[in-house]
Amino acid sequence: MSLEAIKFDRSTPHKVSVKVLDQLLLPYTTKYVFVHTIDDGYRVIKNMQVRGAPAIAIVGSLSILTEVQFLQLDSQKDTQWFYDLTDWSNVKGRLFERIEFLLSSRPTAVNLANSLATVRELLEESNSLPEFDLKLFQYVCKLIDDDLANNITMGNNGAEYLLDALSNDGFHGEFGVLTICNTGSLATSGYGTALGVVRSLWAKSQSIDSNQAKKQKTGIDRTKMVEVFPLETRPYNQGSRLTAYELVHDGIPTTLITDSMIAYKIKTSPIPIKAAFVGADRIVRNGDTANKIGTFQLAIICRQFGVKFFVVAPKTTIDNVSATGDSIVVEERNPNEFRLVAGTALDPCTEKPLLNSSQEPQSAKVGIAPPTVKVWNPAFDVTPHELIDGIVTEQGVFTKDSRGEFNLDKLF
Repeated sequence: MSLEAIKFDRSTPHKVSVKVLDQLLLPYTTKYVFVHTIDDGYRVIKNMQVRGAPAIAIVGSLSILTEVQFLQLDSQKDTQWFYDLTDWSNVKGRLFERIEFLLSSRPTAVNLANSLATVRELLEESNSLPEFDLKLFQYVCKLIDDDLANNITMGNNGAEYLLDALSNDGFHGEFGVLTICNTGSLATSGYGTALGVVRSLWAKSQSIDSNQAKKQKTGIDRTKMVEVFPLETRPYNQGSRLTAYELVHDGIPTTLITDSMIAYKIKTSPIPIKAAFVGADRIVRNGDTANKIGTFQLAIICRQFGVKFFVVAPKTTIDNVSATGDSIVVEERNPNEFRLVAGTALDPCTEKPLLNSSQEPQSAKVGIAPPTVKVWNPAFDVTPHELIDGIVTEQGVFTKDSRGEFNLDKLF
């Protein structure tokens, strides 16, 4: 069973419950925090307790639903002051303000912007708070269910495309793949985008191994993925803290490498590395893609060594307004995320987690740079479409035409 980044109890539609896995505490501590209001949603997104473009959109939308339902509690109707619940136009105006505030939590992730645009439309056409509550509940349920279904479809699309491409290239045998950041269950409603392709490749490999009779009959070692090489993904280490955690949880053979080892690993690996699968926070009309910082570097190295490079994302990640990546606004993060390393405190002798009074592992930060040194800390970079071999979506794998251009109109 895949890990859950978001626990959404929808059994009582007018009184839902939302909890998110605090990913800052992984991999040593598994703890969920409640989301009751838009402020809670903003905080867990801004602080990166939840991350990954699809998950950000889901949590942001759910936080609006929880606030709307919180306002309708009898205990709140007479005590809260921000909304005038006797005046629907006032409530609607306030909610529009709150949605704009929520959007500022992660401006680069287009999934959040797209989802909040839909929420605005639902709010605009609603004539009361209960009506908006119902429409929003139905929307978020569909958002979550569609995300999971699309992830599984994307995973299968990407796996089948790569295996066919390798076969067409005359490659048969075992291979490895690269990935950066975290694009799995912890970044989505479940299964994952780029890591979903990895999961599908692994499932197909397991199927091959279990079908020994067919394998012996053909006399050919079937093409199969046997190892994953996740990058640690500095400076926030989503690869080492989260992706490695998911892969180990699923029992998929994994070797963690640093961001600076890519070229040497590809050149010296006894298992040929045949592809890299990455996620996306925004894909513009020509295929240029914003993703976690380090993705551009990975694409350049893959091109140097002839390793296929794929972006995996749902159509909700497509920005159908921006023509090229030059218009993407890249968020710059807090400099101390670079100067400091956050993690679980370990005993220097035993290297086991130090426990607090509740017997839970303690979090700690360690300085690794002069505290006054100037820092440049962009959260993302933009990979030009020239370096991308394919864009994997729930609607298929898009490749470039004879002119080297993507045609993504089907996704708009």
